Amino acid sequence: MQYSTLIIGHICRDKNTDHLGVTEYRAGGAALYSSAAAYAVGGNAAVLTKTAPADADLLTEFTLPADRVINLPSGSTTRMENTYFTPDREKRKSVCAAQGDPFTPDELPAGLEAAIYHLAGLVYGDYADGMIPFLAQRGSVAVDVQGFLRHVDRENGGAMYFADWADKEKLLPCIRYLKTDAAEAEILTGTTDRAAAARQLHAWGAEEVLITHNTEALLYADGEVLTCPLKPRSLIGRTGRGDTTFAVYLNERLTRPAADALRFAAAAVSLKMETPGPFTGTRADVEEYIDAFYK
Repeated sequence: MQYSTLIIGHICRDKNTDHLGVTEYRAGGAALYSSAAAYAVGGNAAVLTKTAPADADLLTEFTLPADRVINLPSGSTTRMENTYFTPDREKRKSVCAAQGDPFTPDELPAGLEAAIYHLAGLVYGDYADGMIPFLAQRGSVAVDVQGFLRHVDRENGGAMYFADWADKEKLLPCIRYLKTDAAEAEILTGTTDRAAAARQLHAWGAEEVLITHNTEALLYADGEVLTCPLKPRSLIGRTGRGDTTFAVYLNERLTRPAADALRFAAAAVSLKMETPGPFTGTRADVEEYIDAFYK
């Protein structure tokens, strides 16, 4: 089966506590938000995920048709506990209570092909060594760097911390599309200047670099830095912001110039942030948003 994008990552069970102390339980994970966004805007996307047998009910949370959800067995299902300290959910503490088994090259189902292999990871160890070079031989690789910078402190109750990616200069040349947020870009490059960080990550080998921020999306592509503002009217659906931006950008980039793909992604995530959960709008909804706020 041939797809435009194959999103590879763990769906997880989330426990989210907001700044007022209100707790909710819901499905989460970059793979869930990314696949929903790609499918919503018309992408021929599929997802490869992992769950423990007892958590197979999570698979119904994907908005993709069931035949586009490929599940592999895992000893555990990833579980996250997020505590948010501000109304905009920009400041938070995250704990990884359990981590699913890593994805390995030999697990990719036979006959499953894609133009873009999108690694939508949550924490370091989600992917076995060699996964990125293996996929680079099959198609374009897109990486959300969160899955390579965010580590789990098992001796401290699963508290998570960020550390630089030791193999970045070795593996970035295998990556066509790289996504970071502003804080991750600083960890990787040592600079708070997002444009400079994007250029440095490109110099190390990534062909295109997308850096998300609460005010804008910044892109390095085709030798130039582009920016596009985010214009949400509400932040109630802030969770999944970066996942949505990257997934929509990748889908659009298959057929459109970088600047057009960036604007469409910025509009899509702005609209998505107005509603909790994965994006379930349509291309028409995004185009209407562009007409209203980006022209």
